[in-house]
Amino acid sequence: MVLRHWSRSRGDGVAATLSSTDATAKEPNHQQSGAMAALKTMPLVTKAALAWLLFIIGAAIYTRLDRLFGQALPLQDPFYQGFLFGGASPTETPSAAHWLGTDVLSRDNFSRLLHGAWVSLAIAATVVAFGVVIGGLLGSFVGYVRGRWETVVMASMDVILAFPPLVLLLALVAIYKVRSLPIIALLFGVLSIPTYVRIARASTLGVASREFVLAAEAIGTRRVAILFREVIPNVLPALLAYALVNAGFVIVIEGTLSYLGLSVQIPEPTWGNMINEGRRDIRQTILPVFWPGLFLTLTVVSLNMLGDWFQQRVAVREAAL
Repeated sequence: MVLRHWSRSRGDGVAATLSSTDATAKEPNHQQSGAMAALKTMPLVTKAALAWLLFIIGAAIYTRLDRLFGQALPLQDPFYQGFLFGGASPTETPSAAHWLGTDVLSRDNFSRLLHGAWVSLAIAATVVAFGVVIGGLLGSFVGYVRGRWETVVMASMDVILAFPPLVLLLALVAIYKVRSLPIIALLFGVLSIPTYVRIARASTLGVASREFVLAAEAIGTRRVAILFREVIPNVLPALLAYALVNAGFVIVIEGTLSYLGLSVQIPEPTWGNMINEGRRDIRQTILPVFWPGLFLTLTVVSLNMLGDWFQQRVAVREAAL
């Protein structure tokens, strides 16, 4: 009787398991990665902004490859002045040969815009890297350990932030007369660190009081391990949300420096110096000013929109912690 009862119970359990397995197998597999799920919930306008940013990033990488392979790729030479060799005329309107026309020196506008994207994105990427890595680590560290480290570091950051970043940057560029892309990107990156330190510290203060951090401390986990496993991963989304918006601001500042002739040396194309060169002949044609202004505006607006969307997702995530 006992064996018969056990056998019947075991058979029912196996049948239930098989039934559950069959039901699961019949269900369509709708599981998607977090990135794809986020993309599906993204508003259409934000998707358009993301598509534009992907295009600009791809174009910037393409131009570097074009330089690397000696302009063997199918892209116009951004420095070629057609009127000197019987080619394109200055300020040509868009055509099949020159999709966005030519500038006052008969150089291809489209090629120069894509090459100019590299300068803006390289500086923005440097700022984000410096801010997130150095500023994020330093801010998370002082926000978690507190004490004298926090007092000294935050006082130093306050001193640096007391000077307007744009004025300080203009002064450094004008005094040392630097015109190379690596040096200018380095200056931008260093001056961005204090703001990221403050954001990381503020986020860390909130994360450090969460239950999972307190539980890790209670079981004797090393503080370094807690910092890198529990604190920094939860601070990083807030830093990335700010980084997207900050990248747009940096691109505007770089464009301002280029317009004033204080960025990368001419004839290296940047959106700012293209606007500066085109304004001299704006009565003749507006295209050399319009195109770089449009690219600059679309890139900055796209970064801001993507940053706002990401910030909303971060806020929802933090509320669920």
